[in-house]
Amino acid sequence: MKLILLSGGSGKRLWPLSNDSRSKQFLRVLPGPGGIKESMVQRVLRQVQEVDLVKDTFIVTGKAQAEIIHNQAGDQVPLIIEPERRDTFAAIMLAVSCIYSRTDASLDETVVIMPVDPYVDLDFFKTLRSLEQVLRTMGSSLALIGAQPTYPSEKYGYILTEELSGEMRHVKRFAEKPKAELARTFIEQGALWNCGVFAGRLDFFVELLRQRNLPVDFDSLASQYDSIPKNSFDYEVVEHLQYIAVVPYSGYWKDLGTWNTLTEEMGDSISGKGVCSKDSVNTHIVNELDIPVAVLGVSNLIVAASPDGILIADKEESPRIKEILTSGDSRPMFVERHWGWYRVLEYGKNESEQEVLVRRVCIQTGKQISYHMHKLREEIWAITSGSGEVVLDGQVQTVRTGDVIRILSGIKHSIRGSSELQFIETQIGLELTESDIYRFQTVWMV
Repeated sequence: MKLILLSGGSGKRLWPLSNDSRSKQFLRVLPGPGGIKESMVQRVLRQVQEVDLVKDTFIVTGKAQAEIIHNQAGDQVPLIIEPERRDTFAAIMLAVSCIYSRTDASLDETVVIMPVDPYVDLDFFKTLRSLEQVLRTMGSSLALIGAQPTYPSEKYGYILTEELSGEMRHVKRFAEKPKAELARTFIEQGALWNCGVFAGRLDFFVELLRQRNLPVDFDSLASQYDSIPKNSFDYEVVEHLQYIAVVPYSGYWKDLGTWNTLTEEMGDSISGKGVCSKDSVNTHIVNELDIPVAVLGVSNLIVAASPDGILIADKEESPRIKEILTSGDSRPMFVERHWGWYRVLEYGKNESEQEVLVRRVCIQTGKQISYHMHKLREEIWAITSGSGEVVLDGQVQTVRTGDVIRILSGIKHSIRGSSELQFIETQIGLELTESDIYRFQTVWMV
């Protein structure tokens, strides 16, 4: 069995912690082993490891998320990088072509696709393993997993089945996020929540490519990625199939896509600097800032604070955040990279109309940024903690707390942390953009 995890989206319903660089699945707010906070991605990969599936697992994601996945998950799972965002059908087809042309998988191998961020227990992954047998027994093109509903939710899609009981059922039809009253009727008829899991044989997915005259070779498909229909896999494939099997799952399953659902699983009511009065019932504080947040005498609130902004909302109303968010391409204020993270402290223009950006940068022990240069800006690094090495035009020097390094435009440079290394970086230039980064190599210079 091959497992494909889909990682995409911006998770704007969890603003201000989530942004275009850090989607909801990367927020380290869930209780993990040893009391250490973990993200949804880290939790799922830990569970995949525990059921011995990790060696056959792939993550499909975009370029913007590749570094943060490496930062949180290391290299234990290979990444399949989309050339651009084109919805779940294209992402799945790209992953299938990779498995077909770059692994030794046979055409009758079972391929399972699921989101990277469901909140489930280990039994869910044991149910995943059963899909291989379901496909053989039911003779269907696809097999799905449907969770037993616990209430008439309007947030989830429903799978209506032909039988009301049994370990394997045939899908009758799908219903997308019905109103509560209709959802209650569906539940009475034995409907299941759609978990977004698809399982089929590799030859079934390869045939989908051939039917659309798309190449089955990974490199060829990647070069023609913009020709793949920009649709969901449900719309492009699932809704047109006649015979689909579904396996009921009665264990724990939840989509932590909103603040009211996420805070139910966080364990602690306060994360970061904050205090909440005893009469503030069911109120959560999630604070990534270095200033304290105090809540007094109000209940059922989410107070979330990050460098991107501050949200104060009634938990039940928090999914409405998309109504008031602006649609501009604002600069993310907190970003995780494969080498660590940075937080923007200030951005503006000086008296010469040059752009000025100040940020706190953390380089993890043994990690380094790429060897690169800029043409349109200079940088000043003030080391605030830790020690490491800096390379300037091929010359290596040791740096420690209190050192200041000035990097003029055109100077090739890199930095590595001998211990966890933090510094304040000031960028000054005509244009502070990603396009003004000229990389020469990613491995350490010496």
